Amino acid sequence: MTGSHEDEEPPEHRRHAGYLRALDSVSEAEEAALVATVLRDEDAVMAESAVNHHLERRAAQQLTGPRFPAWAAMMATVIGDRAFLTRRLREWTLLRSLVLDEPWTYEEVLTASDWFQRTAAAAELVTSPAALSLLAEHGRTRRVRNAASRRT
Repeated sequence: MTGSHEDEEPPEHRRHAGYLRALDSVSEAEEAALVATVLRDEDAVMAESAVNHHLERRAAQQLTGPRFPAWAAMMATVIGDRAFLTRRLREWTLLRSLVLDEPWTYEEVLTASDWFQRTAAAAELVTSPAALSLLAEHGRTRRVRNAASRRT
């Protein structure tokens, strides 16, 4: 065997790994441009996966900080109408509202994805009695209802 494992990897896997490395170290000033570049990749599914990984990491890092709203607005502009990324960004913003005791509605929480409901029910940062009670009573899955019930 003379070839490396990397030579056997499909090109989209190599690009995905490269995008993840670049996104992990991108500066704030270059973030929007890099995310836009990734999203222009010919493999839309792979590109959105890389951007979602970045979105998840960055949102978790900034969730309670003062820069989150500006960052979320920038990301919303860059991701445009990509349904999954738009929904996930909206749900991170909703999670922030629960964590910081900012306004939110029952409908937003109840129509959010299973991911959001599981995250909100289990996240130690979410301490809102109203949100936890809502999820304990009306969460979409037994797992969500049980996790929220243990925290109420």
